[in-house]
Amino acid sequence: MFRVTIQKSGHNFDVADGETVLTSALAAGYTIPYGCRNGACGSCKGKVLEGRVDYGAHQPYTLTDGEKQAGFALFCCAKPLTDLLIDAREVGGVGEIPVKKLPCRVQSIEKPAPDVAIIKLKLPANERLQFLAGQYLEIIMRDGKRRAYSMGNPPHADDYIELHVRNMKGGAFTEYVFNSMKEKDILRFEGPMGTFFLREDSDKPMVLVASGTGFAPIKAILEHAFHAGVQRPMVLYWGGRRPADLYLYPLAEQWARDHPNFRVVPVVSDAEPEDAWTGRTGFVHEAVVADFPDLSGYQAYACGAPIVVESAHRDFTTKCGLPDDEFFSDAFTPSIDPSKVTS
Repeated sequence: MFRVTIQKSGHNFDVADGETVLTSALAAGYTIPYGCRNGACGSCKGKVLEGRVDYGAHQPYTLTDGEKQAGFALFCCAKPLTDLLIDAREVGGVGEIPVKKLPCRVQSIEKPAPDVAIIKLKLPANERLQFLAGQYLEIIMRDGKRRAYSMGNPPHADDYIELHVRNMKGGAFTEYVFNSMKEKDILRFEGPMGTFFLREDSDKPMVLVASGTGFAPIKAILEHAFHAGVQRPMVLYWGGRRPADLYLYPLAEQWARDHPNFRVVPVVSDAEPEDAWTGRTGFVHEAVVADFPDLSGYQAYACGAPIVVESAHRDFTTKCGLPDDEFFSDAFTPSIDPSKVTS
């Protein structure tokens, strides 16, 4: 058993042998930023000021050897070897929400694009899931393995839980979704999880970045903001390889018509001639950099493939002056192949 102290707040908690810093912090009621919980997204990265850790298994690109030497660790993987003093940002707003394991029924399956399914899940009649817009849940498969998906619906529209699933070759859950899932199938999940949600205590204008099905939690955040009457200027940059990847773009256009403080910018990186694409091209985060050379007074929310989130964070903070603590993200990461992790 080791004691971990968070420097800025002075909060401290015990970590049992074999437990990670993040798991024990959450159990003690202290929420530090996290996303994937498996060392693949980097959201939980913080600094170990005193003490030593076992870094655990993680993707090499999320924590380099140089970062380890500088004292950084991924708290979702790091296990204390001594008492620790850490520098970690605490997040308010999620600690009081209970995490539940619940059954649910597949209510409907829609396919707005050939490789995207929108699943709506119905909870038992006596259950409701409390969550913040932008959070995710983990589907618990029959073999006990888990797959994380962001919820695409806002909390006020909770008759069904909405998941946006892209068909990934070799993905156990996605192959089930696209090949054999039927309405009324029963699933189990645990949630809510994650620290990707709208910071409502700010009045800063917002830039939101989504790639592919990273649109799901952005959709939830925006629909919550509209419902709550948030008047901060909001602009969404939604990127995909082909126009079809922007699978609910008419919905975003409708938001822009209905809300004067919101606009949407579609960005396509690999359009084919038959797409007849005349809009913005290139990488979605580069479109933001071109349009907003000064982000010093903004908040940014980014969700999608890890390379998109990492590139956005790097360029927004180093090129555009975005304060590091005003960048909020959730990287969509596949399950780790044990042969490709480092420790």
